[in-house]
Amino acid sequence: ILGLISVNFLMNFIYKQNLNQSYTALEAKNEEIVAEKTRADKLLLNILPEKITKDLKACGKTEPKLYDQVSILFIDFVGFTKYCEQMSPTHLVETLDFYFQKFDEIIGKYNLEKIKTIGDAYLAVCGVPDKQENHALNVVKAAKEIKSFIEMRIRSDTDGIFPLERLFNYPAMSARIGIHSGTVIAGIIGAQKFAFDIWGDAVNIAARIQQIGFENKINLS
Repeated sequence: ILGLISVNFLMNFIYKQNLNQSYTALEAKNEEIVAEKTRADKLLLNILPEKITKDLKACGKTEPKLYDQVSILFIDFVGFTKYCEQMSPTHLVETLDFYFQKFDEIIGKYNLEKIKTIGDAYLAVCGVPDKQENHALNVVKAAKEIKSFIEMRIRSDTDGIFPLERLFNYPAMSARIGIHSGTVIAGIIGAQKFAFDIWGDAVNIAARIQQIGFENKINLS
């Protein structure tokens, strides 16, 4: 009898050990899944607006919408072809990244949504996908801060001042800034490499205002 008890005790002990190991492995796997999900969510938020991301996760799709009160910001560097000819591909991309990261930081302060970059052009909007009563004012404030940043970079070159970013030899580039308010359609296109975009005459007008505008000025329709 004592032998049977010992065997049963040993079997129960081994079973509990295996069970605990299984639980530990399962918890570790769950933590790994949660971490991967968090990383995936962050990447998705870098591509799409938060509201659109929530719709996609909840419904698997999102419907295009008409937004009749928005303001659009278009920025384009002046003489960019010259820089393409003078700089290495790596240096060129790093320079654009330096400027665009600063633009991202500024528009985030004023509730603008970055739509995309097209070469050296930068497009953002206020009032999409969340309505903003002060959309025009917010865009102008963001544009003024971006203009100040660009002017600071030009002064640092002209005056021989070398702030930290000059150590990386990012050239000071002039830009044209165009702003227009109007109506746009916004939605997602693509099935695999999908993108959130805006369409309409208002977008085209903002681009034209930028194209015919003055260098290092905020040009309003």
